Amino acid sequence: MCVCVWGARLTPKMPSCSPDCCLLRAEIVKIFSEDGMGKVVEIPADMTARDLCQLLVYKSHCVDDNSWALVEHHPLLGLERCLEDHELVVQVQASMNSDSRFLFRKNYAKYEFFRNPLTFFPEQMVAWCQETNRTIPPSQLLQNFLATSSCPEIQGYLYVKEVGRKSWKKVYIFLRRSGLYCSTKGTSKEPRHLQFLADLDDSNIFTVTTGKKQHGAPSDYGFCIRPNKCRGELKELRMLCADDEQGRTCWMMAFRLFKYGIILYQNYKIPQQRKTLLSHFSAPVRSVSENSLVAMDFSGRIGRVIDNPVEAQSAAMEEGHAWRKRSQRMNVLGSHSPLHHSSLSSVIHIAQLWFHGRITREESHRIIHQQGQVDGLFLLRVSQSNPKAFVLTLCHHQKIKHFQILPCEEDGQIFFSLDDGSTKFTDLIQLVEFYQLNRGVLPCKLRHPCTFVAL
Repeated sequence: MCVCVWGARLTPKMPSCSPDCCLLRAEIVKIFSEDGMGKVVEIPADMTARDLCQLLVYKSHCVDDNSWALVEHHPLLGLERCLEDHELVVQVQASMNSDSRFLFRKNYAKYEFFRNPLTFFPEQMVAWCQETNRTIPPSQLLQNFLATSSCPEIQGYLYVKEVGRKSWKKVYIFLRRSGLYCSTKGTSKEPRHLQFLADLDDSNIFTVTTGKKQHGAPSDYGFCIRPNKCRGELKELRMLCADDEQGRTCWMMAFRLFKYGIILYQNYKIPQQRKTLLSHFSAPVRSVSENSLVAMDFSGRIGRVIDNPVEAQSAAMEEGHAWRKRSQRMNVLGSHSPLHHSSLSSVIHIAQLWFHGRITREESHRIIHQQGQVDGLFLLRVSQSNPKAFVLTLCHHQKIKHFQILPCEEDGQIFFSLDDGSTKFTDLIQLVEFYQLNRGVLPCKLRHPCTFVAL
């Protein structure tokens, strides 16, 4: 049954519907969250992935930080990709198999290239860079990647799965606007030595989530090029594999740049322009973490922001002493043990978005991988080896590191520390907020919390 949108109501299409009405036809889309729960959404046929993400953010009452993404997931093939913001959701759904689904999740790495274009690609990967004595003119790099006529060539070794076989072969690959090629003779670029592998225009690039197990890949950093008209058969996929996460990230980003060009950059700039426009009509918008860290004085009839840094530091120390006294009083009244679960400091973190409870080390790796391995991406979890301790899982330079947070006692009060007691905190929220502002013993500041949302 065709359904038409009349304002906010959905009414069955009658024979007298006009052509304009049919353009507003609504479609049914089912979206799944990370916990496996699904939500049916009725959307217009012309709704983009960005618009649907904003709708889900609004319906789920979560913070819109422009890092949410709609993921096309194929569980039987072990493939997934983030839809580009401009893609029409209904069109993508029409090309998906019955077992495929949409996932709603964070992806902080979606536009990482545009934030750091000069350091994103290793110099040896960019042919245009090598031709200019291994230097990248800062003023030309982004323009050359987005231009249709002067886009540089991406090159390097990749493992390629041979069609119809289980074996993989390491060959020298070239990515150009015209498609993906491999050299049949070393690193030769001569036309007679180039073999065409895949087209860019009528294909999409996917991350392979089950590369070793399902496809016998030589590493965990697999990706593939899937034709848009693929019927779901493995033989139609061009399976590729890199040596490390940086290599996979660079190749996949290059594919997206070559295919979409300036459209991709416009997708990145739209939220920035919207934020600038809103700033002209309202007060500067702060993030949740920034709001929680502003020094305030509520001693008078109305609150005020403390601008003087010396006064702010003094207020923070005074509040810290008051907090310790309250915590000590709670321990005395509520429990005989400082680690008793009735203590506020032992449970206050449970409702935080960055706290993931009793997940395994492997599960924390999977979450970091899925939400984009950017510097400062983090989560906290309960330690598997020490039930009284916690673990900070942090991504830095596309490597995942773990830091144990241990409880320590001082004057009958329990504190938490990840640097052997040099810096102590009364609860995990204070610890996280401190390392969001200060790197301390960590390789980088905590920037992006791994977040799940229930639809």
